[in-house]
Amino acid sequence: MSDFWMYFNIGLKHVLNVYAYDHVLFLLALTVPYEFKSWKRILILVSLFTLGHSLALLLSVFNIVTVKPNIVEFLIPITILITALFNIVTSGKSNKKDGTTFIGIVTVCFGIIHGLGFSNYFNQILSGKPSDKLLPLTEFAVGIETAQIVVVLASLLLAYMVQTLFKFSKRDWTLLISAFIVGVVIPIILQNEIWHK
Repeated sequence: MSDFWMYFNIGLKHVLNVYAYDHVLFLLALTVPYEFKSWKRILILVSLFTLGHSLALLLSVFNIVTVKPNIVEFLIPITILITALFNIVTSGKSNKKDGTTFIGIVTVCFGIIHGLGFSNYFNQILSGKPSDKLLPLTEFAVGIETAQIVVVLASLLLAYMVQTLFKFSKRDWTLLISAFIVGVVIPIILQNEIWHK
């Protein structure tokens, strides 16, 4: 049972880490257009991320897929940017069903990309045959899912408070946070080492 808590904590800290704020930025971009009443849709989207992340780690554990870290570090903020820009373009529009499919695909892709970025470290902390890594991978995924739910709840609570206390409309809140996220990730993209080679 102690192994479960160890890998669960690694999953928690992977998301709830001050230095790994890209994860939180993506979750913020993902959830900002929604309210508490859309909790099922949000839970599905968050679970899609975990699925993509776990799939990438699984492919890495069995040496099926490997990607250069500098490419992954470039793609992570690109995916965050796409999500935030999508929010800006669709903010205030009533038909969200088409958008949910698009965001679902982006979320799975982000999970895969982020999982590939974490795969080198994950394979270093686990020794043994690939089949020995399946249970720790599952425990790690439960930690990630739990941490993501914490971030999403905090995001929804903050949105509720700001919209209630300061009378922000949902559209204005979505635009403000999405624009903030765009402003944070564009410098990260421009400073990526991929441009300097």
